Amino acid sequence: MKTILIADDHTIVRLGVTHIVSTLSIPVSIKEAETFDQVITLLDQQPFDLLILDINIPGGNSLQMIDAVKLRQPKIKILIFSGYDEQLFAINYMQAGADGYLVKYSPEDEIRTAIQTVLNQQKYMSAVTREQMLNMLNTQKEPAQNPLATLSGREIEVMNLLTKGIPVAKIAEMLHLQVTTVSTYKTRVFEKLGISNIVELLEKVKMYSTTL
Repeated sequence: MKTILIADDHTIVRLGVTHIVSTLSIPVSIKEAETFDQVITLLDQQPFDLLILDINIPGGNSLQMIDAVKLRQPKIKILIFSGYDEQLFAINYMQAGADGYLVKYSPEDEIRTAIQTVLNQQKYMSAVTREQMLNMLNTQKEPAQNPLATLSGREIEVMNLLTKGIPVAKIAEMLHLQVTTVSTYKTRVFEKLGISNIVELLEKVKMYSTTL
């Protein structure tokens, strides 16, 4: 019996994933969480084989979620299931300790394959992420041509929220950081990308996100 925790604040998403999990050829026990606090509570109550986690879950929305989960259950597998741009986020979350990254608009068969792959103790990467990682390995000794590739995981998180029009104060609340800290990350992002305002940020992301 495999135990799976599905963490997403949208009921329809949890229902959809639950349906797909129920079609696996192995017996499963499923629990659900709507917030990251609920995830932590459930992790403290029982062991799980797999956590299917949305990045943009209330109380989460940061790479630190991976550490918080692994601290409680080091052997748990984590499959990120997100609406966020795969090319901007997948590698950062995989490097942070996630076992797979899947975008929410993936076909049902691919979602099923990703779940089975991670449950079988393997890493899951889409063709897009796999190619991206190979390109990184092939060019790791060359100067970075894409300015987005110079951003840290946290800087990418802040950048993504800024592009959604979220104010610095709200970002600080979402990421559990000081406002001054978020302002510093914003400044770093602007400096690294050579921009001075949000409009330019949107243009830069649109220009380079497909070449990462």
